[in-house]
Amino acid sequence: MSVPDEGQARFPRRPTFAALDLGTNNCRLLIARPDGPDFIIVDAFSRIVRLGEGLAASGRISDAAMDRAVDALAICADKLRRRRVLLSRAVATEACRRAVNGREFIDRVRDETGIVLDIISAEEEARLAVLGCHQLLSPGEGPALIFDIGGGSTELVLLDDSGGDPVILDWQSVPWGVVTLTEAERHDSDDPCARVAAYEAMRRHVRTSFLAFADRISRRWPGPSGSGLRLLGTSGTVTTLASLFLDLPSYDRSKVDGLNVATSDMRAVCEQLASMSLSQREQLACVGRERADLVVAGCAVLEEICDIWPAPALDVADRGIREGVLRQMMRAHAQGGHTGSGAGA
Repeated sequence: MSVPDEGQARFPRRPTFAALDLGTNNCRLLIARPDGPDFIIVDAFSRIVRLGEGLAASGRISDAAMDRAVDALAICADKLRRRRVLLSRAVATEACRRAVNGREFIDRVRDETGIVLDIISAEEEARLAVLGCHQLLSPGEGPALIFDIGGGSTELVLLDDSGGDPVILDWQSVPWGVVTLTEAERHDSDDPCARVAAYEAMRRHVRTSFLAFADRISRRWPGPSGSGLRLLGTSGTVTTLASLFLDLPSYDRSKVDGLNVATSDMRAVCEQLASMSLSQREQLACVGRERADLVVAGCAVLEEICDIWPAPALDVADRGIREGVLRQMMRAHAQGGHTGSGAGA
């Protein structure tokens, strides 16, 4: 064990925490140190790995998808070691929940990278997303709806934030995310009429899956006029749409995270994207080749959410599960608990 020098003893280094979120489409890592009630990010990593590619048809994570994910996770493992992380937690979501070989993949990741992935439930996924982003909700009275459009699923959470900590009133997870919905209804035709039909089909899939939740919240919160409703979205879909609304030449988190946009403006961006061909979407800044085939599915989900919760504006969050994991670990550590694992586990 190394002995700290006098300067380190006098000014002890703040502990470093890490949160890793392996989703159906993305692998994201965030490393941070506590800073009062918040935290300071010291390192981050994000890569599109498309872990759930072809999963809906085969029920399995493909070898190619595993290879892409393991390559990204190896980079994350190296960052964890170099940053001397005290506690970390790595979570996996819908793709690993659904795949018949999900456990096989988890074992491979552990053996090849040292990272132990925790397959979390849809309920915990929703709770962590809320914990990570609810601070960006615009002030107001009455419940708010927070949503997270992922690669393999979408989580909807009805939230009461009138007290100190937010209280989840109701929630729903549906198996439609940008990957699963795109694979169910292709939207890459050169025929404009076919693209319109595909977009409507996407929306019908999502609308059907939302029916039970929509019925529950309409009974619990009857007759929403829209004027007092609040809506917060966290996902690559909403941050991409916000970037297009702002006409950014390249993605800029500082301009997007915390942005409040009129719902009508976001719908207009959705309609524009749904009308465009794949090659046209590829030319858009902040979309590009990596997101061009998936972004329309995200638009379909977003429009259906706006139908069941007709808020006049949408708060945009470039934060979610990772930030929720970090807050959970830091809070437990400060209280003397232990949530997460060592950097090498």
